[in-house]
Amino acid sequence: MPPAVDIAEVTAGYRGHPVLREFTATIPGGRVTALVGPNGSGKSTLLGVLAGVITPTAGTVRRHHLRRPAMVVQHSGVPPTLPITVRETVAMGRWAQRGAWRRLTWEDRAIVGACLDRMAITDLAERRLDSLSGGQRQRALLAQALAQESDLLLLDEPTTGLDSAAQQEISDAVRHVGAHGVTVVHATHRREDALRADYCLLLRDGRVTDHGDPRTVLRAANEPEAARPPSLHRHRHQPVPHKW
Repeated sequence: MPPAVDIAEVTAGYRGHPVLREFTATIPGGRVTALVGPNGSGKSTLLGVLAGVITPTAGTVRRHHLRRPAMVVQHSGVPPTLPITVRETVAMGRWAQRGAWRRLTWEDRAIVGACLDRMAITDLAERRLDSLSGGQRQRALLAQALAQESDLLLLDEPTTGLDSAAQQEISDAVRHVGAHGVTVVHATHRREDALRADYCLLLRDGRVTDHGDPRTVLRAANEPEAARPPSLHRHRHQPVPHKW
């Protein structure tokens, strides 16, 4: 598969504060890529760059995907009193194609129904979003992203704050989406989710310190510093890596 995105020497951040520093990486197309690394390493900023909502101050981002990226927010980011149903939530994903004020076509409604079914939440379609469990809300948000029919799906720690059963459901859903040719990039702190990916980027201090097969990357991240190849040694100012 050709790459979905090539990133070269990118510097990006917030209000003049760089988070990514001369960041270089390739996101493989049609695969699931896991972003791992300690808090503050740049995972969320990278997702923002991929989504197009954060503009780099230096470097280049070459996009090979064909459609606008779809970003899935964490379920906890949804206002708890938002008075909309699950079906209406998923239908909002069609706004990227239809606009917020135009009526949905028969085709739009069919796509919404298919996305509800794909995430196994058709039976929840008429329930209010604020009445659902965290895992159910996250599946609804994932269905909303799928309704955009994007070929690049971005998720920022989608299993955070969920119980173990819901974490497994979302992990399975992400894997299912990736198996159908969509490029998926998700940030995660869960070793289990990272190991289920096809590809892994390890971030520290706004740079990629390792990439490739998830098992190899996570194993190298846990090796004592003296046992690592020179390219993987931490500098003194770098934080102690998260144990995977």
